[in-house]
Amino acid sequence: MRHGEVENPDGVLYGRLPGYHLSELGRRMADRVAEHLAPRDVVHVCASPLERAQETAEPIAKAHGLDIATDRRLIEAENVFQGKTFGIGDGALRRPGNWKHVVNPFKPSWGEPYVDQVVRMMGALDAAKDAARGHEAVLVSHQLPIWIVRSFVEKRRLWHDPRRRQCTLASLTTFTYRGDKIVSVGYSEPARDLVPAHLRAGAKPVKGQGKAFGA
Repeated sequence: MRHGEVENPDGVLYGRLPGYHLSELGRRMADRVAEHLAPRDVVHVCASPLERAQETAEPIAKAHGLDIATDRRLIEAENVFQGKTFGIGDGALRRPGNWKHVVNPFKPSWGEPYVDQVVRMMGALDAAKDAARGHEAVLVSHQLPIWIVRSFVEKRRLWHDPRRRQCTLASLTTFTYRGDKIVSVGYSEPARDLVPAHLRAGAKPVKGQGKAFGA
């Protein structure tokens, strides 16, 4: 699961910075997904250590009488633009100091290598599979790592256009195992009606409301 909306009045790429919590709308998103998952056979809930992920996991864990486990492998991707604004129409790519960081989108040169994200996210998935074997687990992570591990499982190239990620706020990307092998991947948006239109999967970016790399 991707976490809910975050309180971010300055519009910065918050990345791994501490102190970024869910907004009131984000909490409503988390509650909606908890209601959606309440009938499911969830026996393990685990989240990234970042506040927004932990807060998203809270109502899900509570609905199933579980404690939240924390796995650092679920954390947001590293990004050199952390703490800065970097979106559609903000002029970030016109600043010479940023050019050296965007020379190689295939790696990517601005942050944690895609391959490293695959390794750690697959490790987190495998650990959850073992913790909930025969049942279901919910992991709360972040847009980019979720999309990258899904791309790997579905045998797509890892480099991509960030605007085309199918990983809306509070969405569920589901990996189904048979034994130790992933046999299918699903995607759903239980809180879609709560997500602002410009932030939904596949939405056209709006100037001043650009999507950053991840979140």
